[in-house]
Formats: sequence, structure tokens, C-alpha cells
Amino acid sequence: MTTSTRKATIKKAMKGIGLTDEAVLSGYGNPVGEANTQLALAIAAKIDSDCMDALQTASLVYDGSKENISYNAIVDAVDLFEEEMGCSDKVLFIHPKQVTQLRKNPDFLSADIGMIAGCRLVPSKKVPLTGGVYACPIVKLEADPEVDDEIPALTIYRKREVNIETERKPKTRTTEITADEFYVAVLSNEAKVVLAKFKA
Repeated sequence: MTTSTRKATIKKAMKGIGLTDEAVLSGYGNPVGEANTQLALAIAAKIDSDCMDALQTASLVYDGSKENISYNAIVDAVDLFEEEMGCSDKVLFIHPKQVTQLRKNPDFLSADIGMIAGCRLVPSKKVPLTGGVYACPIVKLEADPEVDDEIPALTIYRKREVNIETERKPKTRTTEITADEFYVAVLSNEAKVVLAKFKA
């Protein structure tokens, strides 16, 4: 069974901002509309962080913690999927500092690092660094034709979409805008994630 059976707790992402009447009247454009947009983006960033946390719980782990990221190390990590055809679309999340390591790697003829060993590279500062080791998730994006597995690697269960509310504070002449969302981000298919660890 490849589906994760771990229990997850519903999370609440909440952000807020207060705008004075003076700020609204003297600001260019639409300060209230911009505040709503920024709150929604902040909540999306929190959900992204929780998704990265969920990927960190993968049971397939490549321990390259004594070596820097390299072409050969990525190939070895991808091989943990044990694919017979090796053609499924994958993403490898790496820290931006690891892009520099790859560009300096003599195994690459081009400094344009975009795809390695069938993995699209996605630089992200959300890739954690713990004890001098980066934990980089490799994620299969498509259904696996070898096992006809349709369950995605990661699932976000939204219990309630982003809810934006405003509250007027007449004594201070301010409008408080808050936004929240209830959700759960879980590793739903452990067979589609390899956690590759590389030395920083």
C-alpha cells in the first residue's frame, strides 16, 4: 500500500492588517484591495511551507549528507523510485545555494541548469537546512503507468477557502482586515516522494 496513513491536524492560517483612514485616502491606487491581495498571498506562502513540511516526512530517503549535490547523486536518489521505464515527470526542490553548487560542477557542460536526470529543478528557500544538510524532495507529478497509481504525492484538503473579513474601529478611524483558511497538507502517496539529503 503506497498511500500514507499518517494522521494530520487541520491547520488554520490567519493574517491581518490595519489600515487608517489617512493611509487609505493618501495611498495611491487601491490600498484596501492591495491589502486583501497581500493577505491572500501570505496565506498561500504559509500553505506552501506546510506542504514542504509534509514532503519532509517521506520514508524513501537518499542519504548524500556527506557530499554536495551533483549529477551522480541526483541519479542515485532518483533510482530509489525503482522505475522500470523511468519516464515519469518529476520535480526536484533545491535550495538556491545548491544551484550555485550545480553550476560549478564539472559534470555539466552548460551553466543553464533546468533539468537533471529527468527532474525539473525548482529552487526554493523553503528547502530546509538542518545540521549542515539540505533535505531536497523529489516528487513524481504524474500517475505512474507501471503501477497505475493515480494518488498524488501531496494532497491539500481545504476545509474552508480563504475567508476575508473587515472590522471598522471608529475610535481610531481604522479598518482591520483579516483573512484565514482551514486546511490540511499531507503526504498522500509515499511511493512518489524521495527525500534527497545533500551537504550544504
